[in-house]
Amino acid sequence: MFVDVFLILLIVINVAAVILETEPYFQSRYVEFFQALEIFSVSVFTIEYGLRLWSCVEAPGLEHQNQAHPRISYVFTPMAIIDFIAIAPFYLAFIFNIDLRFLRVLRLLRIFKLTRYSGAMTTLLKVIHDQISTLAAALFIMIVIMIVAASGIFLVEHDDQPEVFGTIPRSMWWAIVTLTTVGYGDVVPLSFAGKIFATVIMIAGVGLVALPTGILASSFSETVKRNREKLTRQMISALEDGVIDENEQRALDTLSSELGLSPDVLLEIQHSMMENKRHHVNLPKNCPHCGKSIT
Repeated sequence: MFVDVFLILLIVINVAAVILETEPYFQSRYVEFFQALEIFSVSVFTIEYGLRLWSCVEAPGLEHQNQAHPRISYVFTPMAIIDFIAIAPFYLAFIFNIDLRFLRVLRLLRIFKLTRYSGAMTTLLKVIHDQISTLAAALFIMIVIMIVAASGIFLVEHDDQPEVFGTIPRSMWWAIVTLTTVGYGDVVPLSFAGKIFATVIMIAGVGLVALPTGILASSFSETVKRNREKLTRQMISALEDGVIDENEQRALDTLSSELGLSPDVLLEIQHSMMENKRHHVNLPKNCPHCGKSIT
């Protein structure tokens, strides 16, 4: 627990330092502090990465555990890639002649390391991974509609506004901001036909934006439901002897955190299971009047 809190604070401090370092005032006055922080942080993250790589074969429930080369497989897992990205910019500066401003911005990717300590964020990433094919289909539809929108507005507006709608590539900007319902207003159709066409595209844009949102919301709800069922099964297993001991409670707390479920959900499931257990134990097996079995 202490190590997790320390790493979370270090990640937050690093992200704040990268942001402040872009300000000339802070960069010129605290350059030595930023350099020392970077060396210290990379050292800690490198040690963490090495320890995770070494101990990954002992971690229970990981898919790469039973493979022929578990450590190589672990390197290509999403969280291991994030850990590698967190330290890569520092070492790249010694190997390649890269713009330091680019490396500073790249260091902001360390914020993704926080997903390791957030069960809810892990659940969201799993949802995106599970629905990647569906989201790709939705993205393909959006691209098709965007091309249709740019082509249509080019046909009806290129004579009136050749500077902004003179070609299909120029019309793409209007199509993107209209379909995403942003509507900056910097480029608008002037002709009657253009306004009618824009109205149709704006209505279509509302539905297109809602499409991936609905996919993610539905999948997220289903994933949370499965996580709750998984925690319930673990609770049933722990209650087989009628008592949840300290080790079992600790395991339940850990699983609840990993699944992104709050302690209140764990208490709710635990209370419900205990009530069902008591009800089941106290339920009479035979009718008190005729003596026949009622189970």
